[in-house]
This record gives sequence, structure tokens and C-alpha cells, in this order.
Amino acid sequence: MTLEIGTQAPAFDLPTDGGGTLSLASMKGKKVVLYFYPKDMTPGCTTESQDFRDRLKEFEAAGCVIVGASKDSVARHDKFVAKHNLPFRLVSDEEGTLCEDYGVWQKKKLYGREFMGIVRTTFLIDEKGKIVHIWDKVRVKEHVDAVLETVQSS
Repeated sequence: MTLEIGTQAPAFDLPTDGGGTLSLASMKGKKVVLYFYPKDMTPGCTTESQDFRDRLKEFEAAGCVIVGASKDSVARHDKFVAKHNLPFRLVSDEEGTLCEDYGVWQKKKLYGREFMGIVRTTFLIDEKGKIVHIWDKVRVKEHVDAVLETVQSS
């Protein structure tokens, strides 16, 4: 599935770090940055998560919540959150339904090898649940700055 700007963001209700659950419906009335990343504890994913952590106050001042998503287990998310002091929720999509719904589970190539994996992608969802911006095939460096700039201007 390919999502486009202006379409309704696919609903979800998934387990999170800390033993909770999180649904898109529960965040209605707030802007949501939903960022998909390949794997907890890897260099790029750690940097991206730390960048969101370090700018969280600015996102909150703009009425926005941050949610990370990967196929990692809740237990792995718990370790990632504890190690890097991440103050926002990470949803666990072990079945891959959320990744499929948002179109981020794709064929990737690395060192001549093809495999299926999460393509690093960020969605900005407005207060009514519509997608207002999509960053696909994200490069980590300066990505969070670009997202924050868009959130602040929307």
C-alpha cells in the first residue's frame, strides 16, 4: 500500500515499551510524528531516536507527540528505551501489520543481497488523523531538524 499526503492515516492499536498499548485514536487532537526504523540498538536507529529525544520539548511545544515503530519485541524496546533514556513510546509491530499498512516493509539491497525490511520512513499526521507529510528513505543526519521545522510550520 502506498500512502499519500491528505489520506487518512491507518489506525493502529499496538503494544509498547513499558507494557502498555498505544492507538492512533488515543492521540486524536495532537500532531503525531510516527517514525519507522529498522532495528533497536543499531547505529542509525539509535542516532535517530536520540535526535528525537533531544528535540522532544520543541515538538511538544508545537503540540506534537513522537512515536517510534519497528518490528522489535516489547522486551527489546524496553532495553532500548532504558539504555538511551527515550521519553516517548515505541510501538512493537512484531507481526508487521503496521509496517504493511504504512507501506514501509519493502525489498532492500545491501552488499548485493536482497531482503525484506523496514525502509526508514517518517509520517506527520495531523490532529484529525490525516497524513500531512511523508519523509521516505530517510537519511538520519539532519532528519529530525527537517521534521521539527515542518511540525512548527504546520
